[in-house]
Amino acid sequence: MTVTASPRRPSSLTSPSASPEAAGRLLADTGGMPVLPGSAVLRMETTARRTGTFDGAWWPRTRDVRSELDGLLTELTARLGPLARVGLDAGDWDETPGHLFVDGHMVRVDWSDVSDNTMIVTRGDQDHFLFLVIPPGTGPGPAHAAMVMAVADDNAVSAAWILAATGIIAAGTDVAHGPPGASEPARPRPT
Repeated sequence: MTVTASPRRPSSLTSPSASPEAAGRLLADTGGMPVLPGSAVLRMETTARRTGTFDGAWWPRTRDVRSELDGLLTELTARLGPLARVGLDAGDWDETPGHLFVDGHMVRVDWSDVSDNTMIVTRGDQDHFLFLVIPPGTGPGPAHAAMVMAVADDNAVSAAWILAATGIIAAGTDVAHGPPGASEPARPRPT
C-alpha cells in the first residue's frame, strides 16, 4: 500500500497488487482504474465528529482486523506521524484487540457497537480522521462508487446513506443523514 496526499485532495492508498500506474495517483486520476479489496482513499482534512464529511474510505478484504489494519495504519503513520488510537465497530470484525503495534509504536483500538460503517483515526489529542468502511465482500463497482462519494468535497451525508445509494446495503437502512430534502437515496440501476 502506498500513499501520497495533499491537503483536501483525495489520494489513493493502493494495495501492493494494484497496477504500478495506480500507486500514488489521486482518486480523480484513478477513476477508470479497478479498485481492489484492501484499497483506501484519503483526503487530508480533520473533523471532530463521526458523521458528515469523511476524510477517507477504506475497503478491507476480510474481517481479520490484525491483518487488514496493519498495512493501513503503517501507511497512515508514514503520512500523518504517530497515531494514538483507532475507533472501530466491534460487530464488523472477528476479534477485538485492545491495541496494535505499528512500527514499534502502540496504537490503542477502541471498540463500539454502533454499526455505523465508520472508522475514526486519532493523531495526537485532537486530530481526528473519519473513514467510511466498505464491508468486505462488496463488489468493485459499488465499492469504488462509495469511495468516490465519501471523499467528494461536497459530501455531507452519512455512511448509511452512501452505502444505500451505491447498493451496498438495502435502501431505507438509516438514511436519515442524506442531502437536505432527501429521505432515501436513489437505488443504482442494474447493469
